[in-house]
Parts: sequence; structure tokens; C-alpha cells
Amino acid sequence: MAIFLGSIADDYTGASDLANTLTKNGLRTVQTVGIPDPSLALPDVDAVVVSLKIRSVPASDAVAAAASAERWLRQRGAGHVLYKICSTFDSTDAGNIGPVTEALSEAAGGGVVLVTPAFPETGRTVYLGHLFVGGQPLNESPLKDHPLNPMHDANLVRVLTRQSHNAVGLIDLTTIAAGPGAVKARLEALSTAGVTAVIADAIFERDLETLGEVALETPVSTGASGLGLGLARALIRSGRISSGGAPTADAIRPVGGLSAIVAGSCSKATLHQLDIAERSMPVLRLDPERLLAGPDEIAAAISWAGDRISAGPVVIAASAAPETVSRLQSLYGREASGHAIETATSIIAAELVERGVRRLVIAGGETSGAAVDRLAIPAFLIGPEIAPGVPVLRTIGNAQGDMLLALKSGNFGGEDFFTAALAMMH
Repeated sequence: MAIFLGSIADDYTGASDLANTLTKNGLRTVQTVGIPDPSLALPDVDAVVVSLKIRSVPASDAVAAAASAERWLRQRGAGHVLYKICSTFDSTDAGNIGPVTEALSEAAGGGVVLVTPAFPETGRTVYLGHLFVGGQPLNESPLKDHPLNPMHDANLVRVLTRQSHNAVGLIDLTTIAAGPGAVKARLEALSTAGVTAVIADAIFERDLETLGEVALETPVSTGASGLGLGLARALIRSGRISSGGAPTADAIRPVGGLSAIVAGSCSKATLHQLDIAERSMPVLRLDPERLLAGPDEIAAAISWAGDRISAGPVVIAASAAPETVSRLQSLYGREASGHAIETATSIIAAELVERGVRRLVIAGGETSGAAVDRLAIPAFLIGPEIAPGVPVLRTIGNAQGDMLLALKSGNFGGEDFFTAALAMMH
């Protein structure tokens, strides 16, 4: 299997977001969970997105995992590798965006790396190096309070500089609007000045197309799914591949079995989606403090689901309001409380699958990663889009048999996302 475009995603929901974008823009795409076992038969595709769980781990661990994935992708023909990050640039001053970007660049022979989290379709834009969410600066938006990686600085040049060993520059919108030639000239000037990573402005899709064309001529880029859009369209325009699309018909073939939703995200969007879902299906809201106290809350949730799931979909949610999350973090620590909830929701998801669930919706990036790891799903085919950034996923090589999943970033989807997702997962 020879591929044209490789990607390393820093979490699983972001990986399916990117895989969805590449598919929509004409690339046959598969999402793997980690580096797949050599025995796993993958279909013939144009792009592979390797899902990792490295956004919130120590920087050295993130670098090592990304480097292994990069080698695997290069061995399969990838001429360009995109390090896929969150469109809110979720990171800390210790990393991991800067360290991984620098490591991938060094592995590919150096050079300037284009970096942009812009994705106008989902309201993420970058202007003069500052990230805006729905027209608000990131540090003034509701998304600033990520439970693991809060983001209180919208100036991405400043954010990335704090994480990087080398200088970080900016390519502003005026330069990008002048076209690929102007961007390349600016990159060369910045490289001469010792800059190795460049935050790029982008307001419109045409800006992403310009950046994609330039980035495709380099070995590495870093960005959200918007940059993936630019890279995919550049590949199609180059004539290296034809616009064939992904095997969505096979991905959406019906599966038998039961349906369930597991939510761990504490985003405002997910909390509202749970309120809406409760109008049409039973919802169990777990007590996060009891989850931290021991296994009783998990056992009670599994018993509750067992009594109801044969009659229709059920929802089990460990999601909590921001003030509750803050209180738990102050009592138990940010890492310990997050790990406990991830572990609990992953155990619940696995137990539901053991009881016959074959259509599973998971809300929250960390929750999705923990659940997919516990289920040991090796890869996914990319199906149709449920909401921007969230496709239907069909398992490849799954020990439990064929399943359909949706992995939803906490902030994605409309208010009826859960019912819409189940309606598409026949």
C-alpha cells in the first residue's frame, strides 16, 4: 500500500475530524489507531491518519510516539506528513505542539514548518497570528477552559515560542492573499533569519488552499483539519491522484446489535446535547466524585444500562459543569481526576460492547481515546459526515466484529447531534 499523504493526529476525535475532511475533499482515507500490526489488511487508499493519544502526555513521550508514526508513514510512501493538532491549539507551555513539530522537521531534514489551526468551517480563524473562535479571541471564548490544556493566550506566535527551542515567525494575511509565490518568498526570508516554524494566518478556505499548495512542497506541516483541506485540494490539483473519494458505501453497511452513547466531555456544547437527548432516550448522569471514590458507580451504571438497553439506545454521561470539574481538580488533582473519569467511561463502553452494543457514539477527545484503546480497535473506514468534523466510522479488523462508531470532539455538533448520529448508524 503506497500513500501520498500521511498524518499523525494528537487525539482520536481529531483524527476522525481530519479523516472526514480528507474524504470530503477527494482522498480515499483510512484512520488507524496507532501504528497498525503488519498483519492488518488495509484497503488501497491515498491517505492514512495515524491516531495517537499524545496531546496531554509528557513532551518526550509525544515526540517518541510521533517519530515512530512518521517513520511508518514514510516507509509507505508519504511524501508529506501533517501533524494534526486541535483547532484551539490546546497545549501547555511545555508542549506538545512545539516539541513534536521540531522533532518531525528534524527527522525530515529540517526547513521551515507551516503551522495553522485555522478551520473557517468550524469558526476557527487566524489573523495577525491570533486565534479566533467564532469571532472571539480564543482567550475570551468559552473554549479557553479546556480541563487539561486551558488556553488563555490567543497570540499563537507567543504560545508556540514558549514551547520551541528555535525562533517562530508569522506569515500574515496580506502575504497569503498575494498567493503561493509570495508565501514561498516569505518562508525563504524567515528561514534565512533562523526561523523554523511559522504561524500562518487564514480567514477563508482560499487561504487554506494557498497554504496547502505551499506546504505540499515541504516534508512536514502542523495544523488542524483546515490545513488538511488545503493539502487534499493541492494533491488533486497536482494531478498526482484523481478525486475518487473514500469507500463510504462499505463504511455505512448496516450492522446488527444495540446502540449506546457514552459522554465524558464537559464542554458547553456536549452538556446541551445531553439535555436534548434526554427528551427521547434514557440518560444516566454519573457522579464524578463517586467515580473517583471507587468502582461502585461503574457497576451501578452497567446494571442501569443492562435493564434498559434492549428497549433502545441509552446514554451514560460522566460530563459535568465546569465548576464541578474545577472543584474535583482542586481536590484530587487535574491529572488524577481526568484519568479516573477516562478509565471509568472506557470500562463502561467496553462492558456495553460486551453486552451487544455495535453502534457506539463517544463524546470527548480523551474519553474517545480511552474507550477505543480499551476496545482495541485497530482501524476505521471513513463513512459519511454526521456533523462538521464527525464522520461515521466503521471498524477494520475488530475482534468484536463489525461496529459503527462516532468519535465526537466535545465542542462539535448541533444540539441534536446524538439522535442524528444514531439515525445515520443503522
